[in-house]
Amino acid sequence: MPYVIYILRFSNNNIYIGQTNNLQQRLTDHKNKATRASKFSKENGEFKLVYSENYTTLLESMKREKQLKGWTRAKKEALIKKDLEKLKKL
Repeated sequence: MPYVIYILRFSNNNIYIGQTNNLQQRLTDHKNKATRASKFSKENGEFKLVYSENYTTLLESMKREKQLKGWTRAKKEALIKKDLEKLKKL
């Protein structure tokens, strides 16, 4: 089963980075503010999926999630926009 790193952009322009092995279910949880959804999504309203990457193992996806969470906002925005030149500079 593939693992997915995903980035959500909320209506207030906040960004959330997460990982899951069932993206559709996780998005439904976020949307429905389910108890399994993050506190962040409960507090930030509507969102849009703006980026995702697939991985074959949980360890790979966890490492990538940690890496992305450590990036600056500008670097995350460049990744979302697929601006590789800007991403390299940052």
